[in-house]
Amino acid sequence: MWIWILFVLAAPLVALVIYFRTAPRIGGNPAGERRQRIQGLPNYRDGKLHNLETTNMNMPFTVMLKVMWTMLKGADGREPKSPLPTVRFDREAWERIPVDQVALCWFGHSSVLIKLDGITFLTDPVFGERASTFTFAGPKRFPYTERITVEQLPQIDVLLLSHDHYDHLCHETMLELVATKKVGRTIAALGVGAHLQKWGMPAELITELEWWQEAQAGPVKLTFAPTRHFTGRSLTNRFSTLWGSFVLEGSKRLYFGADSGYSKTFKELGERFGRFDLALLECGAYSEYWPEIHMFPEQTAQAANDLHADVLMPIHWGQFALGLHPWKESIERVTERARETGQSLLTPRIGRIITTFDPSVNERWLEEVK
Repeated sequence: MWIWILFVLAAPLVALVIYFRTAPRIGGNPAGERRQRIQGLPNYRDGKLHNLETTNMNMPFTVMLKVMWTMLKGADGREPKSPLPTVRFDREAWERIPVDQVALCWFGHSSVLIKLDGITFLTDPVFGERASTFTFAGPKRFPYTERITVEQLPQIDVLLLSHDHYDHLCHETMLELVATKKVGRTIAALGVGAHLQKWGMPAELITELEWWQEAQAGPVKLTFAPTRHFTGRSLTNRFSTLWGSFVLEGSKRLYFGADSGYSKTFKELGERFGRFDLALLECGAYSEYWPEIHMFPEQTAQAANDLHADVLMPIHWGQFALGLHPWKESIERVTERARETGQSLLTPRIGRIITTFDPSVNERWLEEVK
């Protein structure tokens, strides 16, 4: 009798361990020369990578249970009550944009299509159904009136991948990009290449960068900069790959901040590069339970100020409920703080191509949905 009880109790745990060891969407772990590069980084010690600033990620078990319960049962306002009013992406219009004109199209969360000096970049694309370890559970994408697919995308000269979390590195999306051969080159955080190669991306297409390392993409210079965050796709590989952000320097200077808690690095970037025409900064999934790995909206506005950014575009919202706050709260709070500080704010409708960073192109589309 007791043997059967133990079997029933142990079976789910065994199944979970097997899943994390064998499921393709988990990805791969750095090995060989890639692992040696990681172990040689200044911020690698005690068997893992570390943030530049002391970052507390400890969460008491009782708080963890509370967060998990809230995530599972849902809460009023965490998700929109109707599909978000989005625009169908116009690929032909994108391809007609001249070399000397900058363009941008936001697909929700941190997925942004950028054209700079004739080079098309795509950041952290997530077009799958869930930002989750599992295909059947976990944060599900919000419904859109017009949903973008990999098939609709133009050819991507350079794919930029900031880190390996599920809401930034999507297994389904990567498989499609590889199968359709839409990507000419991938520039990623060091270690992310282990996932990509396991999913079929040729090694010769992948460049992996360390913090402050540079790469050239045609006339555009890229710098991979530190952020205050973490990585990991399995139960045992936290902090095993690097995380970071990208500076794009061409006829315009852009900053793609990806994920980061508020950090002194923003001031360092502002001092190092002087100013930015546009800063794309995270604004969503924050919580008092993890205050140092995601910014509160007011900190997002402050980070833009630290960067000396002419215009701030909030990202990392509008696609998944990854925090405990109402889905619109982040953009409402950052809008209010930007108004108080005089920070120019860019909030385009999802899917619309914009060819100027002038806030006059903003639309009041949030008022159309609760």
